[in-house]
Amino acid sequence: MRVNRILLSSALIVVALVVQVSVLARLHLPGAVPDLLLLTVLGLALVYGHVGGALVGFGAGLLADLAPPADHAAGRYALVLCVIGYLAGLAKPENGRLKSATGPMVVVVAAALGTTLLYAGVGALVGDTTARHVGLPSLLFTAALYDLLLAPFVVPGIMALARKAENDPLAETSSAAKSADISSGWLSSGTGLKIGGQRGGLGGLKNRARTRTARVGRIKGVKRL
Repeated sequence: MRVNRILLSSALIVVALVVQVSVLARLHLPGAVPDLLLLTVLGLALVYGHVGGALVGFGAGLLADLAPPADHAAGRYALVLCVIGYLAGLAKPENGRLKSATGPMVVVVAAALGTTLLYAGVGALVGDTTARHVGLPSLLFTAALYDLLLAPFVVPGIMALARKAENDPLAETSSAAKSADISSGWLSSGTGLKIGGQRGGLGGLKNRARTRTARVGRIKGVKRL
């Protein structure tokens, strides 16, 4: 990852984790807790792509695993957010711009459900049965609802910051290539010459000159006779 990506992602993840632990976790809402860290990972993954999303998700999850008051095994949430960040990065728009808010909202709902299921599944593998006692259906519903309500205030801003800090050399190269194509097309249309046909055109002129010289030589030979 680039330096600007690392710095921006680190700052956003730390802020999101602090807000989630100190504010959102203390609201005591029924069911799940609004996952601001997940929304931050999603916003960055939609700009950086699947590889960047996986790296950001792993770093964010590992930080959440180690930060107090974490009460689960280290690496559990890192694995979950790494997978979610990779899958969310696959939904990155080709031109980097979103045409509507439908796609990101679908990604948010799917990520909220997937995160809850993966977290509960990994917990079941290591012997943590907390999700069974709380109730998995209620966790799924509340997680999707809270993240969906919070997403319009978080994801667009995260994506805007990521785009602003992103310097894409591929975009500059493509724009330069496009301008070169336009200029070459303008030259060919203005002069009527084609680069590929210049050799053929010169060869045709030489052949015509040789034909005229041969005709002149024949005529002179006839006059001498």
